[in-house]
Amino acid sequence: MFTDHVVWITGASSGIGRALALEFARRGAHLALSARREDRLREIAAEVEALGRRALAVPCDVAHEAEVARAAGDVVRHFGRMDVAVANAGFAVRGTVEKLSADDWRRQLDVNVVGLAMTARHAIPHLRATGGRVVLVGSVAGMLPAPGASAYTASKAAVRAIGQALAVELRGSGVTCTTIHPGYVESEISRVDNQGVHRPEWEDRMPARLKWPADRAARVMVRAVHRRRREYVFTGHGKLAGFLGRHWPGLLHFALTRRRS
Repeated sequence: MFTDHVVWITGASSGIGRALALEFARRGAHLALSARREDRLREIAAEVEALGRRALAVPCDVAHEAEVARAAGDVVRHFGRMDVAVANAGFAVRGTVEKLSADDWRRQLDVNVVGLAMTARHAIPHLRATGGRVVLVGSVAGMLPAPGASAYTASKAAVRAIGQALAVELRGSGVTCTTIHPGYVESEISRVDNQGVHRPEWEDRMPARLKWPADRAARVMVRAVHRRRREYVFTGHGKLAGFLGRHWPGLLHFALTRRRS
């Protein structure tokens, strides 16, 4: 499916990013892996290589455009091409609008929105040369009201808007944009604080019965990328929640306000 393609993934050190790296490798791709934790990247690179594919660890903080530009260039210098760029890096700032500071909002948007846009910006020139794919990882949360997570939901709503715009801007270029909106999936997002620091001792607050394993999520995501889907929503509960958020916002408002009263 992706034999000898080069796939660059940001946020590749854990969760969906790691699972995507391994799934793309199983489908024949070589991997460039970016995140801030270089030790984790090297561990995942070794897992990719154990599957018989080439791997490159490219440490990068997507909140800094210069690092994103350098990473994109390093990928192409090492492999000679780029076929898929997955803008997956992100985290969740929690708190009500009344409590979040301007710095909290900037930190959230710098990573989830600006970092994602800069990943696309610096990947697209290389993807034009291969008729490649840019992939934006959003969330069903961007389609829903989420009290106590307004900054995160706003960032993911922005991802959806960026994906819709890119799909139009890239039409006819040979490059396609796929925006993916997962529901609950195994990840470390509940164990990262508002400053973006990993807290392994924190409890995972995702509802276990609704949570997909990351490898299952990666399989459906890779299929959607292969098919060049413009927009893809999963899981089952995610599809339902996203539908209600887009088409029945009044019903969700009623349900949420009753639950909080």
